[in-house]
Amino acid sequence: MIERIMIAGSGGQGVMLLGKIIAYAAMKQGREVTWLPSYGAEVRGGTAHCTVVISDSRIGSPCVDKADTLIIMNEPSLERFRCRIKNDGLLIVNGSLVKSAINSKARVVAHPFTEISLQLGNIKVANMVALGCYLSQKKIIDTDNVLKSIEEIAPADKKDLIQINKDAIRAGAKLGKQQ
Repeated sequence: MIERIMIAGSGGQGVMLLGKIIAYAAMKQGREVTWLPSYGAEVRGGTAHCTVVISDSRIGSPCVDKADTLIIMNEPSLERFRCRIKNDGLLIVNGSLVKSAINSKARVVAHPFTEISLQLGNIKVANMVALGCYLSQKKIIDTDNVLKSIEEIAPADKKDLIQINKDAIRAGAKLGKQQ
């Protein structure tokens, strides 16, 4: 088994955190993992993307040419990365910020992650809504393991955000089951 994931959005959308949580939870499950971040020049508000590779065996390279799963958090990222998904891949899209038509041979799952995060009370958890959606679509990482991972990697000054992040993952998982 090998899963190549690309996550893209703008700086400040939690793209790197989303990738780190996937990588950390997969490691806890005994999988081989790579996580490779890439920041735009502006960082917050600029482009940001990362790749995560999860495998049952050694990983030869962290570089991903074509992703099995592509998680897109905004319109500019869709334009930039749409060609990086395999034809039979999974394209998960933040429908709150991507309004253009999506022409892809991949299976497309689009939901309003930003709107849902606002309903939960914090726009910054849109990334966790997307994570929950991913977890419901691909049964590679156990959701309970992800929830525990959030507790473990949360910095001391962010412990008060653990519960809303967990709620966002659960909300995203419900969306994914609606497909």
